[in-house]
Amino acid sequence: MTMSGRTENEKGDITLLGNQHTKYNYDYDPSVLETFPNKHPDNDYFVKFNCPEFTSLCPITGQPDFATIYISYIPAERMVESKSLKLYLFSFRNHGDFHEDCVNIIMKDLIKLMDPKYIEVWGKFLPRGGLSIDPYCNYGKAGTKWEQMAWERLSQHDMYPETVNNR
Repeated sequence: MTMSGRTENEKGDITLLGNQHTKYNYDYDPSVLETFPNKHPDNDYFVKFNCPEFTSLCPITGQPDFATIYISYIPAERMVESKSLKLYLFSFRNHGDFHEDCVNIIMKDLIKLMDPKYIEVWGKFLPRGGLSIDPYCNYGKAGTKWEQMAWERLSQHDMYPETVNNR
């Protein structure tokens, strides 16, 4: 056992958590993402991340876009380590892409990384020019109940939008 109470095997390949010499990459970098073993793979449960300080660049004007990114997933065998996720999301800072592309890229990178049972990514971008854009994407593992859940959540998405009072 280590001082953290986890064995080296339980920590997996985590190198960023607890590292006092963190380097921030200002260019899109999915290689910074790390995982660790899910200790409860037989349980179905959501893990949700809220990133209220997401920034990327408009690919046409180069102006910054600001958003809150919500990531919810049901893990299978692997889980994303939160510090690596923060550094990954930070790496979009100088990335030029449309809002819709950013949320789909995030989702696809996390699917490739973890192979979750289910995942959804929702970006709530602050308005520019009087218009806000809130792209949503999701995925459920093919051939499982999660594939049907993904379709149901997508088809019912935003049927009853929340009250937006912060923008």
